[in-house]
Amino acid sequence: MLETINLTIRFGGHVAVDHVSCRFEPGTLTAIVGPNGAGKTTYFNLISGQLPASEGRVRLAGEDITTLPAPLRTRRGLGRAFQLTQLFPNLTVLENVRLAVQAREQGRSAAGLDLFKVWLDRKAWIDEAADLLRRVQLADKTQLHAAALPHGDQRKLEVALLMALDPKVYMFDEPTAGMSVDDVPVVLDLIRALKARRDRTILLVEHKMDVVRELSDRIVVLHNGQLVADGDPAAVIASPVVQQAYLGVVPEEAAA
Repeated sequence: MLETINLTIRFGGHVAVDHVSCRFEPGTLTAIVGPNGAGKTTYFNLISGQLPASEGRVRLAGEDITTLPAPLRTRRGLGRAFQLTQLFPNLTVLENVRLAVQAREQGRSAAGLDLFKVWLDRKAWIDEAADLLRRVQLADKTQLHAAALPHGDQRKLEVALLMALDPKVYMFDEPTAGMSVDDVPVVLDLIRALKARRDRTILLVEHKMDVVRELSDRIVVLHNGQLVADGDPAAVIASPVVQQAYLGVVPEEAAA
């Protein structure tokens, strides 16, 4: 479904992502881990089109999307949730999600203008948006402005926006960062439900190793912009390179 081929970006003399080649299959959840500064978010930015690659290619469902801007990648089915929330702050919670549903449906339809159909569609969009907000436990906050929500609720709203787009590939960049203990299970349950469908590709950048162990089918490890490990979660977590680079564990032989 998604593939990066020798994907690279340089900032002056610094190589932030260094020739990373990786394939992500439908129906799988891949956790991308590594220490701070390893290049995880930059790799996400290259895939989703927020940054232009210095070298390499990105392919989505067999199509080369390397030169496409981020909005066109979204239309092709690439959905991204950010470390910092990306919302319409001065619109209501319901309108934020309704616009995402509308954008998805209008992107799929090439029909001419029919005012009666537009009215019916708008009702359907609102109903779907309300259902998504119920699923993220924001049903009681539909008429609040997005800017008025606490941080945890803004994160939940962004997940609702992403689900409204119904992408082929879901990209979650630390989705529970800064959330309260009570809010975290809501987002994790939504990711579990998406994974259970087995018809979407999910990429997850996450620092909480208990979450990584539970959710991932596979772990990819980046360190200094390079892919240093890739495989079964138990094997990757136990590998010396991950123990040292990510978990800070010094091998006994090195300590001696």
